[in-house]
Amino acid sequence: MSALAGSEEEILIASQAGLGRILINRPQALNALSLANYREIGPVIAAWAEDPRIHAVMIRGRGGQAFCAGGDIRAIYEAGLGISGDPKLPQDFFREEYRVIRQVHRFPKPYVALIDGITMGGGAGMSVNGSFRVATERTLFAMPETGIGLFPDVGATRFLNLCPGRIGRYLALSGARLRASDALYSGFATHFVPQEKIDDLIEALRAICWKSGSEHRQVAKLLAGFAADPGPAPIAALQEAVDRTFGGESVEAILDALEREENEGGAFAGWARESRRNLLAKSPASLKLTLRQLTVGRDFEIEEALSLEYRMVRHVLEGHDFYEGVRAAVIDKDRQPRWRPASLAEVDEKVVRSYFAPIGEEELSFV
Repeated sequence: MSALAGSEEEILIASQAGLGRILINRPQALNALSLANYREIGPVIAAWAEDPRIHAVMIRGRGGQAFCAGGDIRAIYEAGLGISGDPKLPQDFFREEYRVIRQVHRFPKPYVALIDGITMGGGAGMSVNGSFRVATERTLFAMPETGIGLFPDVGATRFLNLCPGRIGRYLALSGARLRASDALYSGFATHFVPQEKIDDLIEALRAICWKSGSEHRQVAKLLAGFAADPGPAPIAALQEAVDRTFGGESVEAILDALEREENEGGAFAGWARESRRNLLAKSPASLKLTLRQLTVGRDFEIEEALSLEYRMVRHVLEGHDFYEGVRAAVIDKDRQPRWRPASLAEVDEKVVRSYFAPIGEEELSFV
């Protein structure tokens, strides 16, 4: 096991007194995870699942700014375009990432993610799919994939569909950012603990006298003792409007509903205007893929969700918008993506369905 202090390693792993600890040590990259990182974390989680000496796992990010901002999309971009790296890296990355996320979801012991800071994309996958997620006043949660020509993955097919009403659709399509109270309301966090008490919480976890078979109850009781009220959730006040406007069967219907909401001039007119403007800036193809994804996968378990997402991402990696989205957001940072197709009207429904087509021997399996 690696020591948690005094190391330059990107993933720091330790265990003590029955608690396994994972520290993502890439603060300069907002703790974004690389393929190598996932390949290090996966075997550790598998071993801890079977090790009777390990009773719970805690994962957090170093640096105070982010739990995990997602995956290393720059490396995927460069490899996918043949600029640098192994050409197989993109498909390998998503395959390994999804397998680790499935391990997190099926982990038989308490899995505590301290989502203290930015938690997006892959960071959501490494937290929301686990049993306990602790938010702080620094938590900033989002699934921003439609803004880079992708779709919400890492098990989002499942967990976004578990949000109240149409909140999951709204977050998936818009990439809206949530603070702690909203993360709790939406189900992404299980507890709110003030940041100043996080160190005490960690020490309390390390000090638990574990009782086999009672670990989940022990952790739940401990977290309840530290939990505080983060205040009202702004997104709860939007629930009525979100359900009314994001219930359509097509992206066009959702945009029309938002326009009507704005034109009626009620309490939600400003939100509707901003939401509509936000959606129109996203990849048109990604918006349609995402809505179909959430519709098709409404009742999926984690394995079905990740298998669907891997199938979709393999098709996305063969297209244009993902690379253009990453270029505009990460590489050139001009924030001016040139989507193809450029409008919703140009997105062929047959093409949308093709992203869900089987990929033969390349399908993701968990055998």
